[in-house]
Amino acid sequence: MRMREERAPEGRLAALPPTFTAAQARRTGISSRDLSQLVTDGKLDELSRGVYRHASAPETAHLDLLAVCTRVPRAIVCGESALALHELIDDIPSAVHIAVARGSHRPSISYPPVVVSQYTVSTFDLGREEFQAAPGERIPVYSAPRSVVDAMRHRHRIGESLALSALGRYLRTRGGSAVSDLQDMAERLNAMPVIRPAVEAVLA
Repeated sequence: MRMREERAPEGRLAALPPTFTAAQARRTGISSRDLSQLVTDGKLDELSRGVYRHASAPETAHLDLLAVCTRVPRAIVCGESALALHELIDDIPSAVHIAVARGSHRPSISYPPVVVSQYTVSTFDLGREEFQAAPGERIPVYSAPRSVVDAMRHRHRIGESLALSALGRYLRTRGGSAVSDLQDMAERLNAMPVIRPAVEAVLA
């Protein structure tokens, strides 16, 4: 009987997704103490405070993104992190960049490093799509056009050279609809005064 009880927390792990929160674990009957023991036993990895991943889950280069998006499910990957996922910049971001809707709670995460932006509610979901960060695990991310427009809008914050480099690579690699897709997104974000001359300069 005691052996069955000792194995119970490990057995309940099967009901949880590859990456999960302590709150999800509690709902299956796994306590915080159980989680600590499972980490010690090598059955789980703790990715961030209160976020765990099965040690047997498939390997991925996007653990930080999974940790943050699991911890803040309402957030959308944006900025440099989104540009990197779309292979529009070569830089490896030193932090996970996420957006939350303006007026909502601004998360505070000590690890992994996180940069939080707040976007207007009316355009928050514009350009939202999903990226497969690991087999069977998808995270919300802004589309390539949205990411480029945002980079140009915030070029003084992220660096003008980085924003222009992302714009140039986007236009070179995204095919015949690249310009129209970018302009459509810019119009919806009221960013045409920034995008039009930049596109003309890159294509000149």
